[in-house]
Amino acid sequence: MQLIECPWCGSREETEYHYGGQAHVAYPSDPAALTDEQWAHYVFFRSNPKGAFAERWYHAAGCRRWFNAVRDTATYRFQAVYRPSDPKPTEQKPTEETTLS
Repeated sequence: MQLIECPWCGSREETEYHYGGQAHVAYPSDPAALTDEQWAHYVFFRSNPKGAFAERWYHAAGCRRWFNAVRDTATYRFQAVYRPSDPKPTEQKPTEETTLS
C-alpha cells in the first residue's frame, strides 16, 4: 500500500484518494466561442509523459479537498504535493533512487 501525503491531513493510504487528471489545465476564457473540435481538445486531450507529471488528486475519505501533486509516471513515486493555490514546484530531475533498474 502506498502512502500519499495530503497537504492538510498528512500521510494516508492511497485508497483514500481519487485521481483527478492533469493539473494546471486552464479553462478557456470564452468557452462559447470554441468550435466543437477545440472544445473536444480541451476536454479529452491531455499530456501523457514518462517522468514527472503535475496531477490533481482528491482526498475523498479524508478532508475532501483537492490538491496537486508531481508524480513520476514511470515509478509512481510522488515528488511533491501542494495546495491548488500554491505555484507548481520546479521540475525535479530523476535521481538514481527514483529511476527504474
